[in-house]
Amino acid sequence: MWTWRRPNMSFMKIWGCKAYVKHQMSTKLEPKSEKCTFVGYPKETKGYYFYNENKVFVAQTGVFLEKEFLTNSEKGRNIELKEVQQQQVIESEVEGTSQAVEENPTDLETQPLQRSTRERHEPERYGFLVTTHGNVILVDQDEPKTYQEAVASPDSKKWLEAMRSEMDSMSENQVWTLVEPPEGIKPIGCKWVFKKKTDMDGNVQTYKGRLVAKGFRQIHGVDYDETFSPVAMFKSIRILLAVAAFHDYEIWKMDVKTAFLNGKLEEDVYMTQPEGFVTPENARKVSKLQISIYGLKQASRSWNLRFNEDMRLGF
Repeated sequence: MWTWRRPNMSFMKIWGCKAYVKHQMSTKLEPKSEKCTFVGYPKETKGYYFYNENKVFVAQTGVFLEKEFLTNSEKGRNIELKEVQQQQVIESEVEGTSQAVEENPTDLETQPLQRSTRERHEPERYGFLVTTHGNVILVDQDEPKTYQEAVASPDSKKWLEAMRSEMDSMSENQVWTLVEPPEGIKPIGCKWVFKKKTDMDGNVQTYKGRLVAKGFRQIHGVDYDETFSPVAMFKSIRILLAVAAFHDYEIWKMDVKTAFLNGKLEEDVYMTQPEGFVTPENARKVSKLQISIYGLKQASRSWNLRFNEDMRLGF
């Protein structure tokens, strides 16, 4: 009423409704989420309490099935006897207090104020709570959003090392060449994306820094044309695994590191230099991309064409 603005209540959900919560870690053939029950809001961090298989955990987001819950005829919850007795005790104490105040209203003035003894601390706004064998642990998820946050964070040395490793990959694959900006051409931007790779226990294993182009600034017909690339279906993979298991075949798998850095570009794409790696003598130059990088519209198609070409040549 003071600001004449309604508060944002979009985070409020119906207690007891079902929700799908995304797994922290999952393989390509496993379900990406699990169905849980929403049971409340945590005080320690931002998110929601979910219940599933005799465990309670906290997640920041989820897909809530509120409409299905409202249309379901079985609503409500069972109230235990202990809860009813406790509620009756509280009501009797409140009635006794109100009667005492009416008989002697000066008693409240002589009684000292009772303050909470609960320890106060700042909330972990960027944390994520998970359960491991019944114990709740806090997994740090404060990944920097920009280059400035990365160099100013306590793990700045590790983030800088991750960015240098990414730049070494760019140099090794000869992704771009520095040229003078052509007249009438506006280069697309780029940004750093940072990610902490953790194990099953939540321990940080590696720090990853990925240079991503701002492909949403590309113009169709100017710096990209076709974007389609074939993808594998899970059904096809399952069929191949079933055939291999039936005939007792030996299965080999291959993982392409920095896959998008293997696709050759057919178009002329100009990009600004990555932040933090601009030398004074080349400050006015731009990067002319020869190899596709993450974020470009045609990145997936380019590396797929390169993969098919190498397979035909027998590499």
